[in-house]
Amino acid sequence: MQIVVNTRLLLKDRLEGMGWFAYQTLKRITINNPKHHFVFLFDRPFDESFIFSDNITPVILSPQARHPVLYYIWFQHSVKSLLNKMQPDVFLSPDGFLSLGARCKQLPVIHDLNFIHHPKDLKWLTGKYYNYYFPKYAREASRIATVSQFSKQEIVSSYQISADKIDVVYNGINSFFKPLSEEEKLATKQKFSSGKDYFVNVGSLHPRKNILNLIRSFAAFKKESQSELKLLLAGPHFWGLTEIYSVINENHLKDEVVFTGRLSNEDLASVLGSALALTFIPYYEGFGIPLVEAMQAQVPLITSNVTSLPEVTGNAGLLVNPFNIDEIKNAMLRMYQDPLLRQDLIQKGNIQKEKFSWDKSADLLWECVLKTASLS
Repeated sequence: MQIVVNTRLLLKDRLEGMGWFAYQTLKRITINNPKHHFVFLFDRPFDESFIFSDNITPVILSPQARHPVLYYIWFQHSVKSLLNKMQPDVFLSPDGFLSLGARCKQLPVIHDLNFIHHPKDLKWLTGKYYNYYFPKYAREASRIATVSQFSKQEIVSSYQISADKIDVVYNGINSFFKPLSEEEKLATKQKFSSGKDYFVNVGSLHPRKNILNLIRSFAAFKKESQSELKLLLAGPHFWGLTEIYSVINENHLKDEVVFTGRLSNEDLASVLGSALALTFIPYYEGFGIPLVEAMQAQVPLITSNVTSLPEVTGNAGLLVNPFNIDEIKNAMLRMYQDPLLRQDLIQKGNIQKEKFSWDKSADLLWECVLKTASLS
């Protein structure tokens, strides 16, 4: 078979949720299937580390697709022209975008439909683009993969797509996350939190991550507990920082909330693994990768009781209403005050995390590719 893959999110040292999904699954799929040929489509010069095996041919297509107008040009002209010329067995798109009207079978991975429910969390034109094109992608797709049962049901109900057409492929856990020794934790705290214990939020500072309510809840926790705990926000800045700084200043938390910025894999693993707990309370997620990374690092969880998050968490965390400051604050207090609770949640996380691995993810995605290719 010949499989063309949209690999525009494989960016050296800049992998995030969908980029990690693409990296970890494609690496395994290409290495494990040497008899099949893969064409990787990049929108800029690529790093050689992303050419995982000899059965991959990289192709650079312009323009760099990082804006709705450029999305359209890249997918509807550059990619579509190549697909129509090559007519591969499958076009696999790990970020969900397709080339409408291309003469081949197409398989998008649609991770979530946040843009339907919270369009203001995206820049105006991006939200318009997603809400116009993703219903078309879903209908034109030969099959669809997605990352949770929650997202599958969202696609079924929002786009009237048959559930039989959709396969669930959970995310896995990156191997650099692991439990840390007390010495490693102490060194990390000295480096990032002035030696103090801390809660951590992992991920880009995007509006849907609910950072404002997290900070407000942390302020209430600090007032009630009188503790020296800090809050680390571990991830790259997105947009909406003005509001974040405003809430920090209103609550006199300038020295209590630490922005780490984008971290190396090693530092991110250290920062997560040294936390008292992960406080990850977005109001919408298609999966929530930091949850399983925290389980792997043996760190207990506070997370939201909405969308996919209970499905991924199981009984390994405290579930809260992401819009209820008191509820989030009380979960923080319980986590801070009860070491036996923390240990119980860690043990439950050790069991829950067995559901998630990149090997399983790659196998399931490859099965979905084979199903797509076999369609008449």
